Amino acid sequence: MNLISKTFMSLAVASVANTLLAAPAPGERISFVSCPIVRDTATVPCWLSEYEGDSYYLTIQSDVSASVQPPLLGHQVLVEGIVTDAPAICGGIVLDEVRLTAMPELDANCNTMLPADDRYIIDFNPRPPGPSAGRLAFDPPPGGSKEEPPPPEGPQEFDIYFDFDKGISFRHPRLLSEILTIAEKLQPSRLVVTGVRGAHLLSDGTLLREAPNTGRRRAEEVAGLLRDAGIAVQGEVNWIDAVADGVDDWQSRRVTVRLLP
Repeated sequence: MNLISKTFMSLAVASVANTLLAAPAPGERISFVSCPIVRDTATVPCWLSEYEGDSYYLTIQSDVSASVQPPLLGHQVLVEGIVTDAPAICGGIVLDEVRLTAMPELDANCNTMLPADDRYIIDFNPRPPGPSAGRLAFDPPPGGSKEEPPPPEGPQEFDIYFDFDKGISFRHPRLLSEILTIAEKLQPSRLVVTGVRGAHLLSDGTLLREAPNTGRRRAEEVAGLLRDAGIAVQGEVNWIDAVADGVDDWQSRRVTVRLLP
């Protein structure tokens, strides 16, 4: 092979390598597990994570009223979202429909804190001192109708979603209260609770599964809470393993509650 042929082949190999390492295109789903990074700013800290050489913006530091909860230092974070072409935030690619969950195991390598950088400014109006002005997890949604909804008819089904390998948390009381309210009106004859052990197909092809007993543990916890709260009817508790396809796999971390008339 002459020098020119070798040069062209080297360029071709480099081009293929650059293509493989390029950031996912806007609209592409991405999921990965990596250490979170917190960066200070003049307004509020922001959270980032790196995957295959690119930085992704996750969220800002916030309280429990935020729709997306920030990750934790000392733990890797499972990141799921859709790549956008929005302007970078804090130097990171912005994800749409982002879902974050801290992995349960401690990881001493996940301790990176970056100082404030004048290039990165978060458009954020800090709340005043005192209690949060945001909506807590168990508060009713703002602007809701004051009219009494029609009484429920037929089977009612509810999905309760969880963090990776975790059970009931501060985010769940409002939905559990809603289930109890519907049950009082429906007066069901049967309660069916199905816990699902989550599975995640990551972007690199890795299949990530929750602990083997997670589905059962969640189902029994939810069923027990509902029974203790007053749903004293015939009950059935099941648990299954999810099948991952890389699309909204966070929904596999759930318990499904069915109220049957």
